[in-house]
Amino acid sequence: MRELAVVVGTRPEIIKMAPVVRAATDRFDLHLVHTGQHYDDEMSGAFFASLDLPAPDENLSIGSGTQAEQTADGLVGVESMLTEREPAAVLALGDTNAVLSTAIAASKLPTAFGHIEAGLRSFDRTMPEEVNRVVADHVAEFSFAPTEQAVEHLADEGVTAGVYETGNTIVDACREHVPLAEERSDVLEELGLPEPYVAATIHRPHNTDDPERLRAIMGALDGAGAPVVLPAHPRTQSVLDDLGYEPTGSLELVGPLDYLDFLKLLDNATVAVTDSGGIQEEASILEVPCLTVRPNTERPETVDAGVNQLVEPGELRGRVETLLEDDAARAAMTGHPDLYGDGRAGERIVDVLDEHC
Repeated sequence: MRELAVVVGTRPEIIKMAPVVRAATDRFDLHLVHTGQHYDDEMSGAFFASLDLPAPDENLSIGSGTQAEQTADGLVGVESMLTEREPAAVLALGDTNAVLSTAIAASKLPTAFGHIEAGLRSFDRTMPEEVNRVVADHVAEFSFAPTEQAVEHLADEGVTAGVYETGNTIVDACREHVPLAEERSDVLEELGLPEPYVAATIHRPHNTDDPERLRAIMGALDGAGAPVVLPAHPRTQSVLDDLGYEPTGSLELVGPLDYLDFLKLLDNATVAVTDSGGIQEEASILEVPCLTVRPNTERPETVDAGVNQLVEPGELRGRVETLLEDDAARAAMTGHPDLYGDGRAGERIVDVLDEHC
């Protein structure tokens, strides 16, 4: 049986790659590689078991480091794996350093590289993720674009061969995992959450590396008129510790949540506040109004559909209050759960690989 290597490095990649792994199990000999970019068990390792996925066949244990260190260590590890195993193809998803490492390593070897979530663009080259996306797309043999707009972005850059519009695997993942979350998670009871409440995540360097910006975001959330639960990414918590920041109002900082716990938290929230790309998608699928604390987004479909708004820290508290208090405003930001496809993206990706590899 042909071998298919799958490289993941972070929690969102594991979640979004899960439908592809499930679809490929009967048609390929899978070799699952975890680079270890999210390196503690709460952030990655336990997810494989909670999502009923096989444990990784190898872990590169890259951990934290600078952009260059993570990319270089991943490049060495992935190149070694590809050279030894010679799989028919290798897949990576998204825009992390694990994706960049896999793309560069595969581009210099016979193994075909497939990039899932190809064609996403924020058009902001100050974001490391944007650079990773562009490089990966320009060396990929298979570009699996989630939307028509992503296909157009690739064409604008001269990438037309090997491009497939598949939908986004996040739709597959949400549909598969929400029932698991409802069945297995007691997070709402454990947190004692009333309705309404806000689910929040903040972790992007644009927000965490600017102490005053981060303080403004936390202050806005802490002054909301309903409970706000924010599972703190280690990067965010470290900066908050350095600032000596402790919420005194509506904001509750908690440790990283198991994916199924967070999915249940998000699914039942009244409002989502985030700077994560994946949560913008998940909120639209789950029909939860989303406020994104960023100046731009590589998920413009959500903004165009009116289910996501880009906000600056100074606007955040007012927008949260409006969505908590105004039924019409909230209703105007719901709907459109099908922006990213019909939930069969994983199957389509594997069909292409099955035909061409």
